[in-house]
Amino acid sequence: MHGVRRGGAAMCILIGVAVMSASAQGAEAPKVAGMPTVRALFVSDIHFEPFWDPGKAEKLAAAPVGEWKAILTAPDTADREARFAELQEKCKTRGEDTSIQLLESSLQAMRTDAKGAKFVIVSGDLISHSFSCKYATVLPNTGPDEYRRFAEKTVEFVVESLRGILPGVPVYAALGNNDSGCGDYQLDANSEFLAATGKVMTADIRTAQRATALQEFAAYGDYSVTLPTPMERTRLLVVDDLFMSRRYETCGGKEDDGPETAQIEWLKQQLSEARRRHEKVWVMSHIPPGVDAYSTATKGKNICAGSKATMFLSSEALPETLAEFGDVIRLAIFAHTHMDEIRLLEPAKKDEKGVAVKMVPSISPVDGNNPSFVVAAIDPVTAVMKDYRVIAASNKTGIDTTWEEEYDFAQTYKEPNFSAATLKDLVGRFEADGKAQTSESQSYIHDYDVGEPMRALNLFWPQYVCALKNDEAEAFSRCVCGGTP
Repeated sequence: MHGVRRGGAAMCILIGVAVMSASAQGAEAPKVAGMPTVRALFVSDIHFEPFWDPGKAEKLAAAPVGEWKAILTAPDTADREARFAELQEKCKTRGEDTSIQLLESSLQAMRTDAKGAKFVIVSGDLISHSFSCKYATVLPNTGPDEYRRFAEKTVEFVVESLRGILPGVPVYAALGNNDSGCGDYQLDANSEFLAATGKVMTADIRTAQRATALQEFAAYGDYSVTLPTPMERTRLLVVDDLFMSRRYETCGGKEDDGPETAQIEWLKQQLSEARRRHEKVWVMSHIPPGVDAYSTATKGKNICAGSKATMFLSSEALPETLAEFGDVIRLAIFAHTHMDEIRLLEPAKKDEKGVAVKMVPSISPVDGNNPSFVVAAIDPVTAVMKDYRVIAASNKTGIDTTWEEEYDFAQTYKEPNFSAATLKDLVGRFEADGKAQTSESQSYIHDYDVGEPMRALNLFWPQYVCALKNDEAEAFSRCVCGGTP
């Protein structure tokens, strides 16, 4: 996660101008007229906190993952609250991540609301923020190998917990910028961490494809898998785009663009092969391409006076590659901001198709938001997402929490599906509503920050809308400034 604050007060904007189930309705498939759909569960930014009770850290470090739940759900140590508060203060955290109580609550809600799902999509950031600082503080007399193994076990615990909610249903997960054996935004290609976590991440891939997936994951955290039936001829490409982040460093603190170059080449090969085989493709990663409009605004960047927009990635290679294959890609899934968002990657040529992007909101309430996840309805023949519902928690703790539908995409925006064509239409309506006065614009602003409406988005709505489909800095500047910046 890149540091977005949700649920805060209005800001100065200088940018150029134990669980209760959801309702019975929640257990039903989204209503899509005319054809049966496949249900899928989208989850992201869980940021599980194994240091919630610092007194249990030594037991967790010594125990196999199979024993973690029993340790974590045992009665709290006597000084848990005080020690955790001290840990939060020392590591300068901005909020609390997902405790074992919240994780268990969210898992139970997913079990209810995603019942019947054919697969689970997890778009990264499985472990908590400031993980390395917390580990060093609680377990100071250990070395890099012990740290790496603890990070690996935390990733495994989260993924296996997700597998437990829908037995037999495959879980396909990506790594996020926090998911590393050496530090946030740091990772080495061809590392022990990737080799170890690859065994966990690819466990649900069919035997015929798993050997290749293991090899690919061990190199750069990427893999390719055919989505299960009844999905027809649909491939999921998972990319660890930490290597593409503007903040990426090796574990030794050096810059290295070699992994990004290799990943883009791999992605183009996979997409070209899918095009040749007449397959449909989904692409999943963690850090979205394009402009970080929120950070650009809150940092007071005056785009029309020449300031540069804050970008998520270090280059345009990923969005350019995805847009080039708009005829093949049916959906791109990202996360990272903890917000419920959409994006549209437009093609270079007007007669080509774009790519619809869904950004999945977080389970972690670290930014003041209520936890949430997405239940999608997919056309198995075309691989187009027909609809989705966001399921949100009533509080941030997981204690006495109810989970209910926040909104339904098709009902809210009156669109027949979630595709490049419909997003172009929807974003066009947002563009025409510069003062965010329509019910659609207000719905988006309300649901952007699930459970705690981000009213400050009203203050820079036109600039935010510019970021929805202008993923290049120059195009964003033209949109914001009404022409040449």
